[in-house]
Amino acid sequence: MKISEFVSKMQVNGPMLVVACKSGVTNANAPYLSITFRDNTGTIEGKLWDVRDFQNEIVKPGRVIMVRGEVISYRNQLQLKVIEVQEMDNENIDMSEYVLTGPYSQAQLKAMIDEAIASLNNQDIFRIVSDIYRCYEKQIYSSAAAVRNHHEYYGGLATHVCGMLKLADMMIVNYPYLNRDLLIAGVLLHDIGKVIELSDGTVTEYTLEGKLIGHISIAQTIIKQTADKLAIDSEAVLLLRHMVLAHHGAHEFGSPVLPATIEAEALHYIDDIDAKMTMIEKELSAVGPKEFTQRNFALENRSFYNHNIK
Repeated sequence: MKISEFVSKMQVNGPMLVVACKSGVTNANAPYLSITFRDNTGTIEGKLWDVRDFQNEIVKPGRVIMVRGEVISYRNQLQLKVIEVQEMDNENIDMSEYVLTGPYSQAQLKAMIDEAIASLNNQDIFRIVSDIYRCYEKQIYSSAAAVRNHHEYYGGLATHVCGMLKLADMMIVNYPYLNRDLLIAGVLLHDIGKVIELSDGTVTEYTLEGKLIGHISIAQTIIKQTADKLAIDSEAVLLLRHMVLAHHGAHEFGSPVLPATIEAEALHYIDDIDAKMTMIEKELSAVGPKEFTQRNFALENRSFYNHNIK
């Protein structure tokens, strides 16, 4: 039974992902937990009353647990009255059953990215990119690309990269003087620091290193350390580091340097296009035909009209 199928007075008993958990105390001084549960169809808020110590240890954000309870209606919203929770072995769980995912399977994403890496002709660039993707393979295909706004779901980072790879190849057709190896490698590496900046894609939050250093600095460090490990000392290393450092395009958006090569400029626009198109599509999907979306702060506080022209 999926969360989207829940109706009032339904008895439920099955696995759910704990997204958030907050403890509280009733007026009678009895402990309770407010829990946000999720699967790949939606979320529901739950309450576990008269909490015992062992239950506090089971209900942790990022875990899939067995939940028995009753769906109730509270202030015109469905809520789950939790009766019992049980621990589950999360080692071999298919997380795609419990988190929001994108339009591609992990196998499809990996095939697209592997093809892009194999197409790199410059051996210094190929070796650096291949080594980084080998070292961080698990995180790359599970990480979100952000906590909010765009590609903020399990596998979102790889989905964002694949969208950008398609745009990069289109741009290269129109502007053949771009160095393809640099641009494709820039796409593949520009957000690699997010595998460290963000926690895993089940419940995405900023890590301490992410808060203190940020994915741009982390990424250029990964590139430099990989090149040193592989004994590669060429201009390509410097150019890749520059592209990562400049890909946000402006100091006020977090780039410590501005784009100073044509490939760095192209990478900035490709990144911006893929992020913004994804954000706008998400806003439009939440409203009906001939309606305007809510204003979105990340899109200069603009709203967008959902036309129905075929």
